[in-house]
Amino acid sequence: MKRPRHAFLQLAAAAALSAVSLIAQAETYPTRPITMIVTYAVGANTDAVGRLLAQRMTTSLGRPLIVENVGGANGSIGAARVARAKADGYTILLGGQDTHVINGALYSLQYDVLKDFAPILPLVRGSYVLMARNAMPGKDVPELIAWLKANPNKASAGINSSSAHLLMALFQKETATRFAFVPYRGGSLSIQDLVAGQNDLGFYAPFQLPLVRAGSIKAYAVTSDTRLVLAPDIPTFAEIGLPALSYFFWNGLFAPKGTPADIVGKLNAAAVEALADPAVRSRLVDLGNEIFPREQQTPEALGALVKSDADKWWPVIKELGIRPE
Repeated sequence: MKRPRHAFLQLAAAAALSAVSLIAQAETYPTRPITMIVTYAVGANTDAVGRLLAQRMTTSLGRPLIVENVGGANGSIGAARVARAKADGYTILLGGQDTHVINGALYSLQYDVLKDFAPILPLVRGSYVLMARNAMPGKDVPELIAWLKANPNKASAGINSSSAHLLMALFQKETATRFAFVPYRGGSLSIQDLVAGQNDLGFYAPFQLPLVRAGSIKAYAVTSDTRLVLAPDIPTFAEIGLPALSYFFWNGLFAPKGTPADIVGKLNAAAVEALADPAVRSRLVDLGNEIFPREQQTPEALGALVKSDADKWWPVIKELGIRPE
């Protein structure tokens, strides 16, 4: 009878030591550099958001916050790496609509988008712009739709993210048009081919609007509820009778499930401070992003956002029959 009691005491002591270790770790955190996994290539909007944030958070945390770009499978490879990482606050994820909502309905993932992460806070949100090569027929969306209907399967659309895939499938459904999807690993190659006239259409983040202003490509409509401050001359899809194409992408910070609350709190505080910095705010807005209000910059708000968007978009993806490209 003594041996089981001895084993029980050993287990209890180990558990107590583990708890003490976690508390001590949270109190001294961080003591070394932190890695932020960004699931898109250098030059993408998400990458720009991550680098702006990391630079400012480094000042607040007193340790380097290093951005590492891990692409592939529309962000699910990088997200899976963070889901498997040690829950100590030294590996975090700049995730978003693709990694935590759309991919959950598209892929058989190595992680559960709703259960395997500790939300830190939502950062920014934004809309997409339907852009096209300059020589694409149609001066506006109605004329574009008319041409696509008259020329089925003759156009091609660059697909550079899960959200862009969803939006193009929705566009086809709502307009009764058909054209080819051309998958890309990132937005940079996709937009280059659009400028070169290799593709006809694509949904892109507003930070590509300088190409429209320069006359390299043209823009038809935005997925936001109201016109963009950066491009007030471009109508919304709702304005032209396509409200189903109203859509926002967002970015947020996540840690692995089980990360101590005190560490999540320190990361949240550093990110909140970064988002309040006038220089950071100005640059984020210039890129076409909208910063979440201060009262929404909480772990609870990010968790609720993931859940509500999954409830909204998973049935739509299933109805459309979207499959990974």
